Amino acid sequence: MLKELDTAAIVSVLEAVADVQLQLDPEGFCIDVAVTNAELTDLVRIPWRGRRWHELCVDEHKERASEALARSASEPNTPRRVDLNIRATESSDELPMSFRLIQPASGGVIAVGRDLRVVSDLRQQVLNAQHAMEQDYWALRQMENRYRRLLELTSDGILVVDEATGRVLEANSQASAMLGTENQSIIGRPLPLNSIEMQTLLESARETGATNLRRMVLPNMPHGTDVLVSFQRQGAESRYLIRLSNTGADSNAGDMHLADAFELAPDGIVQVDSDGRIEYVNATFLEFANVAAADQVVGRTLDNWIGRSTVDMSVMLSNLRQARPIKLYASVLRNNLGTTSDIEISAATVQRGDSPKIVFFIRDISRRLTAEHPLTERLPRSIEQITERVGRNPLKDLVRESTDVIEALCIEAALKLTRDNRASAAEILGLSRQSLYTKLRRYGIGEATSDS
Repeated sequence: MLKELDTAAIVSVLEAVADVQLQLDPEGFCIDVAVTNAELTDLVRIPWRGRRWHELCVDEHKERASEALARSASEPNTPRRVDLNIRATESSDELPMSFRLIQPASGGVIAVGRDLRVVSDLRQQVLNAQHAMEQDYWALRQMENRYRRLLELTSDGILVVDEATGRVLEANSQASAMLGTENQSIIGRPLPLNSIEMQTLLESARETGATNLRRMVLPNMPHGTDVLVSFQRQGAESRYLIRLSNTGADSNAGDMHLADAFELAPDGIVQVDSDGRIEYVNATFLEFANVAAADQVVGRTLDNWIGRSTVDMSVMLSNLRQARPIKLYASVLRNNLGTTSDIEISAATVQRGDSPKIVFFIRDISRRLTAEHPLTERLPRSIEQITERVGRNPLKDLVRESTDVIEALCIEAALKLTRDNRASAAEILGLSRQSLYTKLRRYGIGEATSDS
């Protein structure tokens, strides 16, 4: 069919499929050149005409070009294909090209060439992509190795469970040991934790998207285990991430040591719920309250013993419910005999699951000796000392003490103004001498003797 085409049609086909056409003589000199793809400016710049074909090739391809030309001349009816890298000058870039050598009946050789830079770029992109994939593959392998090693190093059991099938996708050896399947692989099997409590925990994590924590008893963990569940969605796949905390026994042992320390503590320690109902007391608090056994106070509200009224406990509980710790709160403690003692209270809230616990530390300060409150019963020397007693003494006592403080300070000021002349001081204060002497004795100011 192609043999029936005329010369014009053949030229048109060559122009469509070729980027450059060279007419060579038998010795390889370029007689004529036609660049059919005007966009390839690099081909236009090459000085084809008047030069030997192989001289334009890189050194490695010159021999290949000469051999292809010789074979084309010896076998005129067989087109020859040869791939060469063309370089116009020593400083120019290489141009990869594919040539077809055809010997027409008129003599000479026609070299039809195509620019292979597009193909070369595609091959380079494939190589770069392959190299990047290999790097990503090895990076993922290394990450997976670190991930699995970390899983084995942790003391907690770690599980990855498929949400759709409920089967375990990943698990470390600690999880297998805690679930009682240490001798056989748990991967690929349904999650052994199929209790109603566990299903509720999984559903809550899926619906809320939050991390949920609950304490459960596992086959190999009779002291209980903290089970933490998180739900994660990745594209069309959903996973449960489950952590089994391996601190149950150690935590209980630590609680036992803390309980021993609490029992021996010199301060009273009380644990209450959010409503102020007592759940635990130590021996010191029982001594403060003059109670024989803990059963007599557990279940009752702490305000039966703490505070002059229920106001103290209401104020403290309101702050503690908002996670605000209390330090050195002044109050009083009433024992079962009706005797009151001055105390200082420190308290904090501890979150345990869904139910917060409040711990009170109570210190008896009724026998504390300080510079501001010496052992002898003396009048406070300033209003600040009186305000420090708010919560320990009723308001009427504080008002009376405030009046006495002001009166004593005025008498001292009058004596200082009259240079300790008590007759003049009495006149300034509008008191009789006898009334002044009585007040001096009452407040312990100087000596209550008459002037000579």
